[in-house]
Amino acid sequence: MTLSLLGLVGSPNAGGRSSTALAAFLDATGVPSTVVELGEGPDPEDLQRAAEAADGVVFATPTYRARSSGLIKAFLENTQRGAQGEQRAPLRGKATAILHTGNAAEHFLAVDDLRSVLAGFFAAQVLSPGLFLHGGHYGPDGELTAEALDLVAAHGRAFGQFTGAVRGAPAVTALAPLL
Repeated sequence: MTLSLLGLVGSPNAGGRSSTALAAFLDATGVPSTVVELGEGPDPEDLQRAAEAADGVVFATPTYRARSSGLIKAFLENTQRGAQGEQRAPLRGKATAILHTGNAAEHFLAVDDLRSVLAGFFAAQVLSPGLFLHGGHYGPDGELTAEALDLVAAHGRAFGQFTGAVRGAPAVTALAPLL
């Protein structure tokens, strides 16, 4: 079974900490992947098609006021969930992972907010516990520290396996949103 992943970067600035962490995460999965920087204004329809085609979606976002970025929120607001007559559900039953970045460790609960939306509203399967990286996880050059790289790689490997398990479980992928 060949898998594919989609990484969405919710930073308004391409190539930042979220992008750096996502690259290491996806590399560790061993699964072919595509990365889309939402700050570069991709076509919304192309994004929806990419999410539909992928076996797993990774949401990499900076944390603003203990929440995901507005770019991630805009993507989700424009994504149907197969409820109430909607024709599409690109995240339904899909393996997803959360990678939040922020300056301070105290904002780690932002991961829970996005997890709740993905799992309950979209019926996506979310790799827990999620990943939160703060300023101390990066060196002065903007690269991940060795310890952080190990942590990110562990989550990436787990997501590669998780994606295969979710894709191979039709009863799981058939679950619908709460309402």
